[in-house]
Amino acid sequence: MGAAFVFNEHDVLSTVCGPNDSNIEYLENLLDCSIMVRGNRVEYTGDDPEKENDFNLIMNRLQKLASISESISEPEVLMEYKALKNTSESLHSSEIRKKYITIGTRSVYPKGARQEEYINSMENSQVVFATGPAGTGKTFLAVSWCLGELLSGRKQKIILTRPVVEAGESLGFLPGDLSQKLNPYLKPLYDSMEATLSPSTVKRLEESGQIEIAPLAYMRGRSITNACIILDEAQNTTSGQMKMFLTRLGENSCAIITGDITQIDLPNQKASGLVDAQRRLKNVEGISFINFSGRDTVRSRIVQRIINAYEEE
Repeated sequence: MGAAFVFNEHDVLSTVCGPNDSNIEYLENLLDCSIMVRGNRVEYTGDDPEKENDFNLIMNRLQKLASISESISEPEVLMEYKALKNTSESLHSSEIRKKYITIGTRSVYPKGARQEEYINSMENSQVVFATGPAGTGKTFLAVSWCLGELLSGRKQKIILTRPVVEAGESLGFLPGDLSQKLNPYLKPLYDSMEATLSPSTVKRLEESGQIEIAPLAYMRGRSITNACIILDEAQNTTSGQMKMFLTRLGENSCAIITGDITQIDLPNQKASGLVDAQRRLKNVEGISFINFSGRDTVRSRIVQRIINAYEEE
């Protein structure tokens, strides 16, 4: 059986195909078929009528995505394919990428329905909890959202924090001043910032005080106004620390709390403040909960396979 999808714009076709047609090879693996690119046509050859229908649907989705994105990578192809197979995401097939984040002159688009829901929650809730495994975009989208708020002038500051006492190791044993002590803990947050801004811009924002890093313990007693606060690795907070953090929010401030409840490192089997907050706050107005799973992974194929293997236990 065969089918063909015709592109009107060559630039859009090139974006869909990816560097050296890498996305085409990936689609062949996903759909168990042969795909050829001839001029402005992408031709499908395979034996499964259902996969032929999937081919037409995913090419349509990728064409829409390519019209608003500078590039498409394997994880994005995978997320579009998952959206076709997941009933809960099917409503997004005709309304792809309505939500996005603007950071200066750049835009960050969600890779799948759950990320789109996450962006919507950050727009509409003062406090957002995002939980799930590595590679689902929890931290990256939180940082991108906060940078967008800062650079647009809607917020005056970003505060980055996370618990820094893990597996019995105290912050005081690390060399250097406070910033140097915290850098290893906050490196994932810096990686996310530098994915959308140059390191020199990030450094300038930090030197001006518009980006502040602080250990969670240093948040006690503060009342924070007109700021975005990100609490990363929140599964390693205690219930008391989580309550202290959430009660720091002042006027026109928002908080985004991220974590993976399968990776709790608290000593002496202490209860996680993130788990406790999910139970206590689930019905509180103004607070949203986004729960990612392995199927929302947007890193490499091997990361998704690893997560799926652990979830099978």
